[in-house]
Amino acid sequence: MAEDKLRTMRELVDKLNSAANAYYNGQGEQMSDYEWDALFDEVKHLEKETGQQFPDSPTNRVSEDNIIGKKEEHEFPALSLAKTKQPVELAKWAEEHPIWLSWKLDGLTLVVTFNNGKLTKVVTRGNGHIGTNITHLATAIQGIPQEIKNKGHVVVRGECVISYADFEQFNIESEEEYANPRNLASGSLTLKDINEVKQRHLVWIPFTLVYTDEVITSWGKRMDWLEKNGMKAVEREEIEHPTLQNIEQVIAKWTEKVTGKENPYPVDGLVITYDDTAFAQTGSVTGHHATRAGLAFKWQDESADTVLDHVEWSCAANTISPVAVFSPVDLEGTSVKRASLCNISECERLGIGGQGTKLSVIKANKIIPKVIRVIEKVGDLDIPCSCPVCNAPTRITISSASETKTLHCTNPKCPAKQLRKFARFVSKEGVNIDGMSEQTVAKFINFGWVKTYADLYKLKDHAIQLSSTDGFGEKSVRNLLRSIEKARDVEAHHFLYALSIPLCGQDVCKRLLSAYSLQDIITIASGKSENIVPASDSPFSLIAGIGPEKSNQVVTWFHDEENLAMVEELLQQVRVSQENTAAEGDSCKGLTFVVTGDVTHYKNRNELKAYIESQGGKVTGSVSKSTDYLINNDVASQSSKNQKAQQLGIPIISEEEFIEKFGKE
Repeated sequence: MAEDKLRTMRELVDKLNSAANAYYNGQGEQMSDYEWDALFDEVKHLEKETGQQFPDSPTNRVSEDNIIGKKEEHEFPALSLAKTKQPVELAKWAEEHPIWLSWKLDGLTLVVTFNNGKLTKVVTRGNGHIGTNITHLATAIQGIPQEIKNKGHVVVRGECVISYADFEQFNIESEEEYANPRNLASGSLTLKDINEVKQRHLVWIPFTLVYTDEVITSWGKRMDWLEKNGMKAVEREEIEHPTLQNIEQVIAKWTEKVTGKENPYPVDGLVITYDDTAFAQTGSVTGHHATRAGLAFKWQDESADTVLDHVEWSCAANTISPVAVFSPVDLEGTSVKRASLCNISECERLGIGGQGTKLSVIKANKIIPKVIRVIEKVGDLDIPCSCPVCNAPTRITISSASETKTLHCTNPKCPAKQLRKFARFVSKEGVNIDGMSEQTVAKFINFGWVKTYADLYKLKDHAIQLSSTDGFGEKSVRNLLRSIEKARDVEAHHFLYALSIPLCGQDVCKRLLSAYSLQDIITIASGKSENIVPASDSPFSLIAGIGPEKSNQVVTWFHDEENLAMVEELLQQVRVSQENTAAEGDSCKGLTFVVTGDVTHYKNRNELKAYIESQGGKVTGSVSKSTDYLINNDVASQSSKNQKAQQLGIPIISEEEFIEKFGKE
């Protein structure tokens, strides 16, 4: 009997370690958190029964990232926290000492070191004792400052995360779909190209001030210290007199933040920490856990059994993703009847079948509906041979990195593949259809209602169907249709930007429209009029800030008959107005400015930029030889822009000095 238990324990440990390795190293998801927790608890139970523990048991080791690169030993070991799902255990652990509650962010832990006020290194947690040096990626990760006020030796531990919004955006735009934000964050740190990492929008959020030369014995004050030194520490709340009742009340409040999606970043629980850091250090170290360093609380996911009705294949940008549609079940106070299945590999892992298949589902971390297992498979999964949007043939691809199978449409002009462009079209910078998100546009595309930009203005024809669609009611449909009508009046530079012409950002649109009317731009670029003859093959290249390459892109785009037809159809749906963009004065004529830092005499930097441009000046984003003035209210700062200006002999002036020299509208 004991041998059987040890054999079972060995199998479970191997299974858990394999899943943890894949999860922490961006190689796909072998099991859900729910399954992992259940197997982990089973291993703990068997270890207690048998009195034995394998050296590589996940109950006795830190999950390890295996990011390739130069290895480095941590100055202070990054131990993991013991976990519980019972609030009563939190109250018992607190021992009536004041505690802090904060998010347990679900990302990749990075240890950041500063010396003499300068960033010196960034190292992944690794196995808690040895990590990988990724200092070269620091500038690509938001939240890691290059400089801090403190001039001593400082070590900070924080979590590198990706927001749900950026994760969803990445999966829409990328050929390779990741199962969760944690996977994407981990995979991003293996990249060599800093610019590619920067595009992933990684954010580092500090959760522990590990070391400073200053004596600060309050955890709360240590977090304040981080923020005074330019770091945005993890969200937190103090419980001065922890009892089971008020701990449960605070957990309930934070749980509402999760379910209400107030927190934009993925979390897999909460952390409680003693405010008295001296007391916290009196604990012992058991395995890889410091007993008083903190305690992690994980929610008990509520599961429910249901029956699969069908698998819906939703096409968004580059992938066609499966979504399980099942008999509605109540979870966490809401009715759930749909859950993403991510990709074909996940369907195969779960053993998804056809209609009638019995499933068990949860709302992972109180938010995301998820199928955790198949109870009884009925029939087989039907993978579509044609795209649900355009009916073109589909193909299955296998990622070289994670061996994940995904389904793709072979039609390069499939409307679903233009989702990113549609999102730009409806954005505030575009025609500004308030309340129409990228996900909403994706729905309309998959319903077959939207194939061109003009179709967005015809959604009134589908109002009845829309009001009975998930996520919509009569009121929300009325509001959306009202927003669409309002968006029929659009300013020319917003209209031009909304078309997604390559290399034609907001600045380029404004420059084009400062020289020509919208209709003239269309006429000149398309070459459709004999009355207007372009000065050269690059008719817009002489406009300041345009040049031949951008001019050629505009011409090429409007020469495409399909693009031109789309614009002409769209112009029948909207009313375009054009501001008078001619300079109102000439006090800044011929001068180039860079604006950095906060402003006080203008609402924001955009208002200052608008004034400079109205006076014939130009505003750029970086300091160069062509810059005439750098405007920075902190004239004496040692920021990179100030240093560059000093090297090039460019005057650094405050806002007041600017107003004295050039006036203010």
